[in-house]
Amino acid sequence: MLSTGALRAHLLAARLAGPVATSREESLRSYRLFVAGDPRVTLGLEPDWRWNERDLLRLMADKCGVSDDPEHRSGPDVIDPERTLGALDAFAARLAAAAERRAPVLFGTGHPHRLLGFYATLADAMSSAGCLVITPAQGRCIDITTRFGVRTYNLDYVRGVALVREPEVEGAGCEPGAHTHSPLPVRVALGAAADGDGPLPELVVGDHGWVCGAGQLGIEAIGLADTDDPALFVGEAEGRVSVAVPLDDAVRSDYYRPLTRYVLNRACLSQ
Repeated sequence: MLSTGALRAHLLAARLAGPVATSREESLRSYRLFVAGDPRVTLGLEPDWRWNERDLLRLMADKCGVSDDPEHRSGPDVIDPERTLGALDAFAARLAAAAERRAPVLFGTGHPHRLLGFYATLADAMSSAGCLVITPAQGRCIDITTRFGVRTYNLDYVRGVALVREPEVEGAGCEPGAHTHSPLPVRVALGAAADGDGPLPELVVGDHGWVCGAGQLGIEAIGLADTDDPALFVGEAEGRVSVAVPLDDAVRSDYYRPLTRYVLNRACLSQ
């Protein structure tokens, strides 16, 4: 079993926490865009509270451990590993609760190149525990606005984890999927489930728009978020996201394996 101390050391060594690759400039820019209501940063969340930049910075300092000094404007951002560990424990507790009642679960990621393996292993464990890992709207076309204009993607599932692909990319062995912040994929998946393509999930696990989009619709959601993803932490503060785990969401995919083992052990789902 991976100890808390060993995982803390790994978080720091892999730069999942501590000084991370996300820059202070990137984070502060995201906070400004969130306050302005930019959908690229709100990720499908419609905040109840009126957030200003100072309040949002205080929240991110509390949730992630970033500096709360608005004059600190450059250099790498910092995530407190203790906050990551505490959130991983809460994340594992929500998985355990869903597994105990054999709840239907939906997994989805906007970071398939980095996080697909993390979620897929969790999906395998939840399925083994008797949960239905749902895959609604397989193959559905979704038009998503990007910085290059509106692009059409296909909703796909790999090992039970939803992602979006370019239409011409199909089949096993291809690129794992496209990076996206959009909440449209989870809305399409949930709409299909509501129309009879499987039951509605009782828990959504993922990142970006998958978490915020589900939470906005009243479905329990848990996920991972970097310091430049304030929407998940606002959703947690406002009660629409159950758990947001602060960590760098774009390191090498194998660096997340110890986190997977830790979460499965904590949730009593190790196979």
